[in-house]
Amino acid sequence: MTTQLPFQADIHTQPLVIPFFDELTNTFSYIVKDPASKACALIDSVMNFDQASGTISFEGADQIIAYLAQHQLQLQWILETHVHADHLSAAPYIQQRAGGKLGIGANITVVQKTFGKIFNEGTDFCRDGSQFDVLFNDGDGFEVGAMLGHALYTPGHTPACMTYVIGDAAFVGDTLFMPDSGTARTDFPGGDARQLYQSIQRVLSLPDQTRLFMCHDYCGNGREVEYETTVAAERANNIHVNKTVSEAEFVQMREARDATLDMPRLILPSLQVNMRAGHLPAPENNDAVYLKIPINAFA
Repeated sequence: MTTQLPFQADIHTQPLVIPFFDELTNTFSYIVKDPASKACALIDSVMNFDQASGTISFEGADQIIAYLAQHQLQLQWILETHVHADHLSAAPYIQQRAGGKLGIGANITVVQKTFGKIFNEGTDFCRDGSQFDVLFNDGDGFEVGAMLGHALYTPGHTPACMTYVIGDAAFVGDTLFMPDSGTARTDFPGGDARQLYQSIQRVLSLPDQTRLFMCHDYCGNGREVEYETTVAAERANNIHVNKTVSEAEFVQMREARDATLDMPRLILPSLQVNMRAGHLPAPENNDAVYLKIPINAFA
């Protein structure tokens, strides 16, 4: 994978970025507003899920919908950086109430085939990405009002990871964390540490002043939660991929570290819902909806 970008970065356009934090999953969602209009995009929404009771709710999504209404914003895009393994997406719920096209990376089809097999999904589960409105390939552009955004293919954490670059802002999903927290794991099916290193180099080839927005923050070293950094800060200070770390050193570190990590608490429900673009599985013949727990699937 080349570090050359498939588009020209636009550091002169500065979208307004409004973060929303889900404390239970340490997840950030972002409204990204065009400074010249009421148009906006939403990146990585969260559905509330209580695993012990199997209850879903939408408190976090409702806050976003209320903000859109209060500020009379026009939601044009609902974007997923990847199929998340740590929270459930609220994309369909928000789309039904606020509009917008739902987009994800084109390799969602790879993820759907992989996890469709793991969860023994039948033929009713489409594996062609048709649950989404738009499937992005590397370098594809999209408009948010007067702003032109681009999808940058950044696999390694998953095969379908996309970084969305909109003006001087880039939304990196789980590719990078804050500099003191390092990088994402690569031990899920389809993950690859070498590929992640190469993807990160693509992100770090953006202009130094590019603002990077995290999907998660786990408050490393006991600090307050943070969500924004820059390309320059990551290149200088990221504990896993700063400018002194070689690809071979990164791969050795990442694979050794991944071998010590537990699976995310919500990985099994998250994957089943998120590979469906945030939709729940179809009700069974008793009209109840079920999520599966495959035994030893990630052992």
